[in-house]
Amino acid sequence: MNDIKKLAEQLTDTVKKFKSYLPILFIVMLGLVYGFMIYRIHVLNQAEPTAGLASTQAKTAQVPRIDPRVVSQLQNLQDNSVSVKSLFDQARSNPFQE
Repeated sequence: MNDIKKLAEQLTDTVKKFKSYLPILFIVMLGLVYGFMIYRIHVLNQAEPTAGLASTQAKTAQVPRIDPRVVSQLQNLQDNSVSVKSLFDQARSNPFQE
């Protein structure tokens, strides 16, 4: 019974001493977490794909296809309308203008 009381007193003393260091330990732990996150971001940013992965992705990439009927309709529209023709010419000369 005496040993349990001694152990409880020692434990409360240790907890009291530990409480004074809690803010410092919190800041250190926060710094470690941020440091680890920055390290992981750096590692993932520098990662290069393997040659096998790059070739697999290149093989599975689909090339966009335009329906020939849509192309012919657009060409007919451009040929028949002056305002559409000027719109196409303007878009070709400056594609980023709205």
